[in-house]
Amino acid sequence: MENNIYDNDKFFDGYIKLRKDEGRNYNDLLEQPAMSRLLPNMQGRRVLDVGCGFGENCRQFSHDGASYIVGVDISKNMLALAEKNTDDPLIRYYNYDMMDIEKVGEKFDLIYSSLAVHYIENFAELMRKIGNMTYEDGELLLSMEHPVSTASRGQKVDYLTDKNGNEFAYKLSNYMKPGIRKDEWFVSDVVIYHRPMGVIINDIICAGFRITSVIEPMPTSEAIEILPALKKEIIRPSFLIIKAVKILEE
Repeated sequence: MENNIYDNDKFFDGYIKLRKDEGRNYNDLLEQPAMSRLLPNMQGRRVLDVGCGFGENCRQFSHDGASYIVGVDISKNMLALAEKNTDDPLIRYYNYDMMDIEKVGEKFDLIYSSLAVHYIENFAELMRKIGNMTYEDGELLLSMEHPVSTASRGQKVDYLTDKNGNEFAYKLSNYMKPGIRKDEWFVSDVVIYHRPMGVIINDIICAGFRITSVIEPMPTSEAIEILPALKKEIIRPSFLIIKAVKILEE
């Protein structure tokens, strides 16, 4: 079961305000540029976007030449915005839990997921389902909160500072202990799931994929000028991005 915080109205309103600050948030300055660099040629591709949100990537995939795009999201709030902003016969949206993506009943050349999988508990099962829905030689591209970031989530003191108040280190604990982490982000007790990087990588491999890239994106100097908080990425990475290819079955 996926954690559906985006249909909490207070959370949703806060999130939308954050994303409207276009070009001045972590998604636009760090995660999305790194994801875009790893995308294959989209011409003629059948694409599934898992956790599609308000459909911005689905619309971009169509613009870039994909022949058919399906977006799946558990949030009715998100999909209402996606439908409102999409006028494209190549795109279909479904209000499904990520763990129910098999209901789509199709296979794809590319399965894409941006900052969604840390909301589900059973990552191995999700990867198995994604593997079954990916054509041989098809690709998987997903991003998530970095496990170094999620491990200590919810503690009152994350960064250590020197006598001048400058952050110089990050407080890491419980890294090898998978499970629920709770934090405050617009509302209290936002639930995500932590898992060590080794677990993440092995679950993807066991689902029939060969990993081709593992990226921990770093900001450009231009991005740091726009959002100085990005300087802390050298201390603790925010995101983990993995690209993989579905191997041929013997």
